[in-house]
Amino acid sequence: MPQVTNLRLLFLSSFPLLSPLKPSLSLPILSIPRPRRSLFTVLASKRHRRDSTQPPNLARRNSSTLRESKEVPMDETERLGFNKRRAEGKDKNDRPRKSLQLKVRELNPANTIAYAQILGTGMDTQDTSPSVLLFFDRQRFIFNAGEGLQRFCTEHKIKLSKIDHIFLSRVCSETAGGLPGLLLTLAGMGEEGMSVNVWGPSDLKYLVDAMRSFIPNAAMVNTRSFGPELSSVVATMPDSSKSLDPIVLINDEVVKISAILLQPNCGEGWQLLNEEPNSEKGLEERTDHISKPFSPDSRTGSAIKPGDMSVIYVCELPEIKGKFDPGKAIALGLKPGPKYRELQLGNSVKSDHQNIMVHPSDVMGASVPGPIVFLVDCPTESHLEKLLSIQSLSSYYADHSGNPPDGYKTVTCIIHLSPAPVISSFNYQKWMKRFGSAQHILAGHEKKNVEIPILKSSARIAARLNYLCPQFFPAPGFWSLQQLNSSAPDSIASSEGPVLELQETISAENLLKFTLRPFAHLGLDRSGIPSSMSPSEVIDELLTEVPEIADAAQHVSQLWHGLSETEGTYPMQDNQLMVEEPWLNENTLPSCLENIRRDDLEIILLGTGSSQPSKYRNVSSIYINLFSKGGLLLDCGEGSLGQLKRRFGVEGADYAVRGLRCIWISHIHADHHTGLARILALRRDLLKELPHEPLVVVGPRQLKKYLDAYQRLEDLDMQFLDCKHTTEASLDALEGITGSRTDHFSPGSSINVEDMNDKNSDGSTGQGIDCTLFARGSRMQSYWKRPGSPVDNGVALPILMRLKKVLSEAGLEALISFPVVHCPQAFGVVLKAAERTNSVGKVIPGWKIVYSGDTRPCPELIEASRGATVLIHEATFEDGMVEEAIARNHSTTMEAVEVGNSAGAYRIILTHFSQRYPKIPVFDETHMHKTCIAFDMMSVNVADLPVLPKVFPYLKLLFKNQMIGDESNDVLDAVSAAS
Repeated sequence: MPQVTNLRLLFLSSFPLLSPLKPSLSLPILSIPRPRRSLFTVLASKRHRRDSTQPPNLARRNSSTLRESKEVPMDETERLGFNKRRAEGKDKNDRPRKSLQLKVRELNPANTIAYAQILGTGMDTQDTSPSVLLFFDRQRFIFNAGEGLQRFCTEHKIKLSKIDHIFLSRVCSETAGGLPGLLLTLAGMGEEGMSVNVWGPSDLKYLVDAMRSFIPNAAMVNTRSFGPELSSVVATMPDSSKSLDPIVLINDEVVKISAILLQPNCGEGWQLLNEEPNSEKGLEERTDHISKPFSPDSRTGSAIKPGDMSVIYVCELPEIKGKFDPGKAIALGLKPGPKYRELQLGNSVKSDHQNIMVHPSDVMGASVPGPIVFLVDCPTESHLEKLLSIQSLSSYYADHSGNPPDGYKTVTCIIHLSPAPVISSFNYQKWMKRFGSAQHILAGHEKKNVEIPILKSSARIAARLNYLCPQFFPAPGFWSLQQLNSSAPDSIASSEGPVLELQETISAENLLKFTLRPFAHLGLDRSGIPSSMSPSEVIDELLTEVPEIADAAQHVSQLWHGLSETEGTYPMQDNQLMVEEPWLNENTLPSCLENIRRDDLEIILLGTGSSQPSKYRNVSSIYINLFSKGGLLLDCGEGSLGQLKRRFGVEGADYAVRGLRCIWISHIHADHHTGLARILALRRDLLKELPHEPLVVVGPRQLKKYLDAYQRLEDLDMQFLDCKHTTEASLDALEGITGSRTDHFSPGSSINVEDMNDKNSDGSTGQGIDCTLFARGSRMQSYWKRPGSPVDNGVALPILMRLKKVLSEAGLEALISFPVVHCPQAFGVVLKAAERTNSVGKVIPGWKIVYSGDTRPCPELIEASRGATVLIHEATFEDGMVEEAIARNHSTTMEAVEVGNSAGAYRIILTHFSQRYPKIPVFDETHMHKTCIAFDMMSVNVADLPVLPKVFPYLKLLFKNQMIGDESNDVLDAVSAAS
């Protein structure tokens, strides 16, 4: 079989005209019968066919877009095999428009169960604000929706469909980064989808405006803003010490939720407008506001962003009525019957045997005040100054020398979302002390939580992979508890004064509960806290399940030592040995790897799943680690920052974010860019006191709408560059490489992309977009070229020149985008390293990395991948799902491999797997001699590329017991958690 494969590759290499495939050519390619699949693959395929839904009933097409079994004329769309309407963004017009309805549930005033629970998102990585669930029998409220919330809920089987309201303590990436993914998931549930109310301070509409570019109009976002509206970027307010009254948001028989606004104390005052909420509107109709704009004051000026506003949420449960005493009722002349019920409802009745009125207090025991829960988010010292001056909190303070004022209320529990530096201040601790016996739960970023993995399923897989192959799967970069205990002071320690003795203060833990109902169980409940998990326990479990993995780990280790006695054998799942195929012994290295250094390049797959996060795979993101020269991000799905922190540790990830040279985004789908704002915001904070320049973000033009709207919310410290300005044709034109074009590039002039792509200097047709990817004159042109849309040289050129300078400083020669077939404005990217000279003066070419983004196989991708050192290619579907791949404009595993083979790529890394394959995808391993399957946190050093495919057989062994039964259970669990 290898001889046949080599013959096919030789045939392809003999016809350079086949790549790129020009519209005028329709040359048949040798069709090779599919090799027999192994029992491993067959069993896995049967598992998938049993559990997955059937693909659409589309016309049967070839399993590869690079082969044709018959030499029959066909149009370009059919020959390439892609969904043209989807690529143009028109396929959704055929679907009925959803009209999502808000969930209206019947309330249960009795509420036999009620509790507040810490959802530990961000606690182990400190990348987002932890979320808090307020649970009632028939209502659910979530406070804050940081990145990873959806994945966390899937992991712990918290049903998203039960959420009625989401409250944000601040409107920023730290608290709302998980909101887009959460809303998209809810909108896709069931036939009609679901929608929730989202509450937040100030101009919540800015956040919704930012999401408009990638959340379809069918996904209604019912937003409720409260507080003053920031009608301009620079807001000026009069100084005022007026008390801030609570704004009542929800007040029913189950709970009363109020908001107290907290803004930085910068000499400004705010005038609150406490109005009732209006009816909700959809995303396309903007938002509701319980606010009106305020007028700037000329005496003071201060730059205020909506994200600067913070909120204290007050949750008050109704009082617990005393127990009815039938004996007292009988003594007062009442007969058992309806009057008993009236008295329990609080109504007075007339006695049946006595001429008196019986009041509820005569027959009812003493009522118990309902529990009160505070959620406090005080992000800075400036907010703390305002917090200490809020007079409306005085009715909750317990330090009144034994004479509480009228209306005094006892606070039961306070959940502090404030960061440790604020909590550790003397003034904050003194303020906490004013609440008497209230239970204080510190849910901010406690350093002791760093070593406790929130996503245990993912951590378990990472530990197993690390045991098998630590070279490609390094251990997580978390600090050890010993280091924490010795180097970090206690989070409650204060440098400003003595530490207050807060007897009821505890650090939050993942899934920690505070029970509110039944009253007899009032207090902390640790029963749901997951047990601690050490890597040694995971490995002991693995050795029990797969005893032969110990020998496999030794074999993998010896691959790096090149021991002769191990060359040629691999352990298999049946405890027999497989003879190594000839290509595994090849020693041919591309010239770019000559004398390569380990600190030149490392490719880190932060997220390898598609669509939405799952237990085992996060969504798309790739970190290109250039070590001392910085790094780049290729795509940045939700949770990318958390993944960086799991890989490098908290401090190491901060170092990586500070050193980012560029972020490149392939297309506008949410699973590829919603983690962008969080990383940009962190970089802004890390470099706040240092001289630096804005980070260049390269992406499709729709992404600019998102970033522009979001920057009204909080400063992202970035510059945007459209992907079309970084295509090879555009780069050549903008830099005036061709002499005849230089007259077009004078400062301030406009450059028309149509002219650049269509003609060379001699007037002939060039290798533009239309002549290689789509038939000329087809409607597909509309998604790339738009007549009358010139490139503004005055805007693009300076950013391009700065990008070139930044890349040069990082040792890169070029970053080139190229269009692919997926959705409107979808791109892939090429990264080329600069040439280097060895010790004897020999010039060594730089490596070349190609990332496909999401795409069908297409000539532009093949041409861009020519001679690539590494091709990172999406492989969303297994080989048997070609129709599904075509319908969604994705690739199958075999198609991705064939693209790499056709382009002569040295190594192929497959990623972006459908979440129907939670742990390991279904694949045909016969032609994987250049290829490896990606996993989250997989780190491939350029010096280890020769070994990469040799590790592949062992990965199958590692997951042999999970391929059939376990994965289907995981899929069912994920679906159950989502619905």
